[in-house]
Amino acid sequence: MTELTSGIFNASKKIYDSNKGSILRTIVYTIGHFVIAITVLMMVADVSFYIALTDAIVEPLANSVWYFLLDKFWASKITSKRRS
Repeated sequence: MTELTSGIFNASKKIYDSNKGSILRTIVYTIGHFVIAITVLMMVADVSFYIALTDAIVEPLANSVWYFLLDKFWASKITSKRRS
C-alpha cells in the first residue's frame, strides 16, 4: 500500500471512529427513507419498482446529509451537557 492510500485509510478510520454513532444512525435513517420513498411512489404515482427506485434516490440522499449534520449537532449538545 502506498503512503497516499495508507493515509486515506487512516484518515477514514479516524473520521469513522469519531462519528460512529451518527454514521450508523444516518445509514439506518437513509435505508428507511429509501424504502418509504419507493413505496410512496409505487402507491401514489403508480409506477413500477425500477422507476420508483431510480426516482427515489436523490431526495433521500440529500435528507441523509441533513440528518447527519443535525445528529452531530444534537449529539455534541448531549455530550457537553453530560460533562457539565
